[in-house]
Amino acid sequence: MKDKSQGSIKLAGFLVVLALTVLMTLGVLGGFGSAEGIKLGLDLAGGVSITYETVKEDPTQTEVDDTIYKMQQRADNYSTESAVYQEGDRRVVVDIPGVQDANRILEELGNAGSIQFVPVEGNMTMGEDGSYTLDYTIEELYEKGQVVIDGSDITTASPKAYNDTIGVDYIVILELNASGTTKFAKATEEYLGQEIAIVYDGKVISWPTVQNVISDGTATISGQRDMQEASNLASTIRIGALPLELKEVRSNVVGAKLGEEAIQTSLLAGAVGLILIFLFMIVFYRIPGLAASLALVFYVTLELILLNLLDITLTLPGVAGIVLSIGMAVDANVIIFTRIREELLTGKTVGSSMKLGFSKALSAIIDGNVTTLIAAAILAVLGSGTVKGFAYTLALGIILSMFTALFVTRFILKAFYQLGFDKEKFYGIQKERKVFDFIKLSPKCYLLSGLVIAVGIVFLFINRSTIGSAFHYGLDFKGGTSTEVFFDGDLPGNDEISSFVAGVINDNEVDVAPVVGDNAVIIKTKELDLETRTALSEAFSSQYGIDGERITNESISAAVSGEMKRDAMLAVVIATICMLIYIWIRFKDFSFGSSAVIALVHDVLVVVTLYAVIKLTVGTTFIACMLTIVGYSINATIVIFDRIRENKAEMLKKDTLEDVVNNSITQTISRSINTSLTTFIMVFVLYLFGLDSVKEFALPLMVGVVCGAYSSICITGALWYHFKGLFGKMKKAE
Repeated sequence: MKDKSQGSIKLAGFLVVLALTVLMTLGVLGGFGSAEGIKLGLDLAGGVSITYETVKEDPTQTEVDDTIYKMQQRADNYSTESAVYQEGDRRVVVDIPGVQDANRILEELGNAGSIQFVPVEGNMTMGEDGSYTLDYTIEELYEKGQVVIDGSDITTASPKAYNDTIGVDYIVILELNASGTTKFAKATEEYLGQEIAIVYDGKVISWPTVQNVISDGTATISGQRDMQEASNLASTIRIGALPLELKEVRSNVVGAKLGEEAIQTSLLAGAVGLILIFLFMIVFYRIPGLAASLALVFYVTLELILLNLLDITLTLPGVAGIVLSIGMAVDANVIIFTRIREELLTGKTVGSSMKLGFSKALSAIIDGNVTTLIAAAILAVLGSGTVKGFAYTLALGIILSMFTALFVTRFILKAFYQLGFDKEKFYGIQKERKVFDFIKLSPKCYLLSGLVIAVGIVFLFINRSTIGSAFHYGLDFKGGTSTEVFFDGDLPGNDEISSFVAGVINDNEVDVAPVVGDNAVIIKTKELDLETRTALSEAFSSQYGIDGERITNESISAAVSGEMKRDAMLAVVIATICMLIYIWIRFKDFSFGSSAVIALVHDVLVVVTLYAVIKLTVGTTFIACMLTIVGYSINATIVIFDRIRENKAEMLKKDTLEDVVNNSITQTISRSINTSLTTFIMVFVLYLFGLDSVKEFALPLMVGVVCGAYSSICITGALWYHFKGLFGKMKKAE
């Protein structure tokens, strides 16, 4: 009776907490943590679009590219889903989602003016208040050779507070690039003991004294009164540290590109997928499945609450990512439940089996999630734009899924056990499986994978010769044309305009966003030649009676710049190396890490083959999709490696490594299939209900999930076995 009472109290307590989190998510308990308070991206809720123009009339493309890259880093402070791209020859457009006050953003973002460091002596006059004013224009100072460094020489500036012998000192740490380092070292040697002023947009904002020669590219500006003053100076330096001076030419508040329909279909997909997973878990795992379902509801509500509290911007790929993470969150529970069933098979009691199930599943859960968390951390630090936003959402999902599986599910399961659900029939017993010879099958699997990847490589060359590029790149990657149309009458809906434009230009890739406050829309399409632009203007005039002068066109660059691609690639490479090192250290065997990385590359290449063969659009969602597959692939592989490590330590003299691998894969195959199935269900429902843009994200993910299950079962274990044999022969040869 005592146990039942405790079980009732525990279960009732959890249900109260669950109800509170659900009510908080729905906003019933106020705005704190509610789902409605989540900051939505430009595609779902609109935001601010600011257009700048370079003051310099003939900037080089390198100067524009460098400016876009630095502006992207600055815009990321407002939202990781911000986009910065070139429009025409001299214009830079900054799209910041989730905000509506263009004036505030302009004020905080700054006018992106120019910044110079100029010697005070001979160039400035001191006023009565002790401040300086320039005696010459900036152009004259450049002509005189009196500009020590300017914005093109500065990498970044950051405020810092530290304690010295007197008290707290507030400083700004200035970091210079290679060119700036050389110039500044020469200048600080020449003007040692003198003042070098910082000039922003022609105004002297600070005049620190050179106290020593600075040759390492890192300077310290001291004497700020407080942290706020140090932060303001650092911010001003960063704003001015652009290769080009920019001036604002227009700012718009744009409406959602996809809007309510996209959100509703994704939410519907999430709800349907969640119900299907609940049914699957309860039917297949019984009481543990019910416990996992309740924990999963808590997981979803907690994730939504934290998305609000952590101020993470949610875009359409982010919504899809959350739906996907629901499927992936089941993974740890399946590992635990499979372990419990295996212990019941040996004749242990339910209580002992539960305890051992959680204990033995712990290493696989931790190793699998830590490797993915390492990847998320690297992507968050080194990535930019969509990559950084994806990393935040991924890390949040990993941490929450581990917490709910290891603590919440365990708490609920124990409550059910104490309530009287302590018989084997409520948990099920793992059936004995016939051990399959996966090692013998592996050469055929290697051949199949090689053929699929070879087909992908062939299609890359075919695409290059037929469509001019290896992939069908979207606007985010290759740029296009931006058309702004001002309507005289009622503004048509996004779908109507999109269909109309697609018919005129004979291309379905049309991105429409209304301009809030104006009776206008901004339409982004593939690059249009003069003839097609004229035809589009005439079509709008004919269909909607719009004067041709109220239709303007500009060429736009790719929102995903070369630097962003480089950052994404660098982040993935470093993350892969870090995961390899972790697996090597954790498993004390380099063969495990190398096998895992090869399987990871295999999964990515198979999905790349899909993109090449059916010409799926490669846009910003492509990066998020590939990163999801990387995280999913490594997680699935770790589970099998963990079992190989465990069985290898317990192997008998008569056992061979081949036996260990085949047994380990056979023992974990239900986990590999079931977790892949639950994840596939979520993504499939998303594909079924989603809009076209969502389907282009969901389809490769479905292939990635299936491929991840295939590689973890048929390739990774066999690779480890063959590597061990190869390295063993090499050692004997020595």
